[in-house]
Amino acid sequence: MGRFTRAGAVVGAFGLVAALALAGCGNDREQATFVDGATPAERRTPREPVAPLSVSPAEGAAKQPVSAEISATDLADGSSLSAVTLATADGTAVEGQLRADGSSWVPSTPLEYGASYTATVTATTANGGTRAGHSTFTTMAKPKSMISSGLYLFDDREYGVAMPVVVEFHPGIPEQDRAAVQRRMFVRTDPVQPGAWHWVNGNQAYYRAPEYWRPGTTLHVRVALAGVPLSNGRYGNVDRVATVKIGRAFEMKVDNASKQMTVYEDGQVIRTLPVSLGAKKTPSSSGMMVIMEKKESTVFDTRDEPDPDNRYVTEIDYAQRLTWNGEYIHAAPWSEHVQGRQNVSHGCVNISTAHARWLFSKTKIGDPITVAGTERQLTAGNGWTAWNLSWPEFVKGSALSVPEGGSGSPF
Repeated sequence: MGRFTRAGAVVGAFGLVAALALAGCGNDREQATFVDGATPAERRTPREPVAPLSVSPAEGAAKQPVSAEISATDLADGSSLSAVTLATADGTAVEGQLRADGSSWVPSTPLEYGASYTATVTATTANGGTRAGHSTFTTMAKPKSMISSGLYLFDDREYGVAMPVVVEFHPGIPEQDRAAVQRRMFVRTDPVQPGAWHWVNGNQAYYRAPEYWRPGTTLHVRVALAGVPLSNGRYGNVDRVATVKIGRAFEMKVDNASKQMTVYEDGQVIRTLPVSLGAKKTPSSSGMMVIMEKKESTVFDTRDEPDPDNRYVTEIDYAQRLTWNGEYIHAAPWSEHVQGRQNVSHGCVNISTAHARWLFSKTKIGDPITVAGTERQLTAGNGWTAWNLSWPEFVKGSALSVPEGGSGSPF
């Protein structure tokens, strides 16, 4: 048993030769694969190197604005940015986020003036591969000519359901620059609600949703104006940031015909108050307004009015501003005897001291009030008039196109 014979060796050798011949015959040789999965043809044809991404700001770019966003300038069809990192000269990472449309990466805070940064950008190609690119650039020195801005929101405050995001610019934004500036004004809501910007003029812009904000909504706002270059040679000076809460639903409706104010909370009528509106010479404005300011006591001084009959100095209690030209809800003990029957004010909504005190205790900045049936219509921009327009009219004031129903979060 187990004895080796020459005949057996010949037969075994023949079998091995036959197997090798079968494995190597014809075109099957080209289909053989190696351990790494490559075919002989692929081994003989070296793969073309993947071209690096071209990054913006470009390699060696100088005097870049501190509002610079990081992007790739040569993305092929079907490719998209997938990751961006930005570091200072000492290697400190800069935080930021990709825009929702993947067009660029926005640093979370303005870059430093006169500083060096290195960006690394990665993109996913249409076939699932990746491309990368790098760039080192420097920012400009702090410019001398700037514009300032204001944001009528303050961190950790609670506002009414009609509170628009109100931004002011001094001096105003030239019309040709409004789209670029608007792209740097970010609003994120939780829960998510669509919205849009509306430019009243170059000095003021509002952001609101198609309907009032949902009670309990959190608004995260960043007006990232710092370093934004304008066509008139000026630059934005600072970023304005606020995170605020929207409170319960509270609304006031004033009807000139009945001379009554109906007060609603969470959709239910909680009180009806008699009012006296503006006399015929000084009518109250009809329209949708919001409470802009509250003062428990103040002084109305109208001695600079052109009409001598409208000049007075009067101490006022429980004043709540509705317009820039001086219309308020306030206590008016001198007109209590005609409230609910006759209009005698200079344009304000007069109510009794007791009712004014109660209402003042209930309202928040941003609560809506509608006045109907007077001789004068509310003028756009006379107060925070964002809600005095229908949604289709409102979106016409955007410097950028607005999808039907409104834009979502930029991130």
